[in-house]
Amino acid sequence: MPDGLLQHGLPVIDIADCAEGGDLHKVAAAIRAACTGPGFFYVRNHGVPAEVIAGAVEASRRFFHLPPEVKAETRANLVHRGWHRAGGAVMEGATKPDLKEFFSIGLDLPEDHPVVLAGEKLRGPNQWPAAVPELRPAMEAYFAAVGACGARLLRAVAISLDLPADFFAPSYTLPLQRTQAIFYPPQAPDDLDGFGVAPHTDFGCITLLWQDDSGGLEVKERQSGAWIPAPPLPGTLVVNVGDLLGRWSNDRFASTPHRVVNRSGHERMSIATFYDPNFDAAIDPRALGATQPVYEPTTCGAHILGRFAQAFAYRKTA
Repeated sequence: MPDGLLQHGLPVIDIADCAEGGDLHKVAAAIRAACTGPGFFYVRNHGVPAEVIAGAVEASRRFFHLPPEVKAETRANLVHRGWHRAGGAVMEGATKPDLKEFFSIGLDLPEDHPVVLAGEKLRGPNQWPAAVPELRPAMEAYFAAVGACGARLLRAVAISLDLPADFFAPSYTLPLQRTQAIFYPPQAPDDLDGFGVAPHTDFGCITLLWQDDSGGLEVKERQSGAWIPAPPLPGTLVVNVGDLLGRWSNDRFASTPHRVVNRSGHERMSIATFYDPNFDAAIDPRALGATQPVYEPTTCGAHILGRFAQAFAYRKTA
């Protein structure tokens, strides 16, 4: 599969050169074009092994097929880890909950880790279902592999923003990475206003998405406002800009609305990774060269917590 534009205009970028010794500037030029254009692109040669993806998908599928009362033994806690039931997420501006459930993990920190003891929000250990013991090693392997891909990718993103390749590294010593296995039931044919995920922009820095062959992901085209498909391509991940990188870059790279509509007639699976900086990372457009910043400085944690409070029912009722 060569680099280039798909029929619907989303680029496919080979990121093999993001590895040590590769031509980062070549990748950065392609990323700059994608992030100032549609805001979405596919990456190939991403370095996440196919067997790691398959293991995470199969273990997650077994978990989602458990009875609800068993899944509820690992219901989401205030550090956002565990099972998020169907109906628990409502995107900003949506009138209905998303038609999905998901299982979320993050950087696994013990209760006696300094940032946990200090009370840093969204920090702590993951929780795992006893009924599917294979879920832990499978998801941990995926989390590590996709996080390494995110770190390599951000080197090219930095250059695409006219920054040193290692610009983001100091902000990612304890990343607020969240990896979610997501399960979408088939939508009823007469459900014309329901969404697997309603139109939204992602909260964080960059998102790396694996999707199965069901289709259903759609991206809003910036000029026309039309919804264009982002179909699954074998051997690729989908990458998009989130609101945090839009804010950090002073909208040089802006996030793009997208949605999921599962009209496949069968269940759909994806694994989304929100590759975000340290909780206390300073998000200041001036650090990226903005002389007339549109946004006030904030931190990654403050930004993410604010978006979580709007979107997730479990935080409103806790």
